[in-house]
Amino acid sequence: MIRYLVAAIWPAGMLIIFGAASLAWRRSLVTPAESASRSGTQAGRHHNHRGGALSYLGDAVAGSSRLLVTAVLGAVAAFGLMCLLGLLVVNHGLAIDKPVFIWIQSHHVHVVTAAMNRLTKIGDTWTAWGAAIAAAVCLAVTWRDKRWVPPVALGSLIVVDHYTTIALRHVFHRLGPPTSPLGTYPSGGCDRCIVFYGLIAYLLWREFSGRRSTAIWAGAIVAALGFNEAYSRVYLSLHWLTDALSGLLYGGLLLAGYIVAIRVAAGRPAAPRTDQQPAAVPVGLSPTEDPAT
Repeated sequence: MIRYLVAAIWPAGMLIIFGAASLAWRRSLVTPAESASRSGTQAGRHHNHRGGALSYLGDAVAGSSRLLVTAVLGAVAAFGLMCLLGLLVVNHGLAIDKPVFIWIQSHHVHVVTAAMNRLTKIGDTWTAWGAAIAAAVCLAVTWRDKRWVPPVALGSLIVVDHYTTIALRHVFHRLGPPTSPLGTYPSGGCDRCIVFYGLIAYLLWREFSGRRSTAIWAGAIVAALGFNEAYSRVYLSLHWLTDALSGLLYGGLLLAGYIVAIRVAAGRPAAPRTDQQPAAVPVGLSPTEDPAT
């Protein structure tokens, strides 16, 4: 019976994540609409190319430089915080990890194990990198302005995340569980699920929505992917529990740094899109002229 309770953690976690998102979404519907103070951002977005290709190239180079510098600084800050956490995890984490490992090992369900073996591949290196490359290409084509942002952000993330993770693993030579001794601190799969899919979701939201309600559901999906990866890695004994939790935090720190970097380089997100068409203006009148005068 207990083995099925262990397996029930996955659907229970998903239910909690999407239940919380549903409550937040309902609350967002009764709050005042998004402020119109950002509407000026939308008004000037589509005319940046008027200065010509040379002007646009200069803007792209300057913006890319700001994005990369800010992202690297964010990664350095994330590295420092993870080093501090690593001292606690490496020295005291086994007090939690070993009992959890033994408990899960003794309560495996074959069907659930087979399912987790498939679901955990979402966080594999080439799966996440492939998603990032595909998103970079598609968003570079579909963005209305500053089309350099998606490829620069996602392309640099592959490099920054890879080498920052390697640096952490050189600092902390932590072995994984006996069934997977190569598992290290922090969990790379959990990190990639949060930072790569989270950044893709942010870029999609920034360009095509900008609404709070959409951000809630996008965040819920990324959280669900991260929870799925953490649960599957621990259930399959590929990582210690503390490594998986550390990976989620690590991915969140890198994601926050990249969101800040994009805002520094490209400005705040535009005002939310609306399907309403402007009111028709009689022929011969300017939009601000009163027909009655």
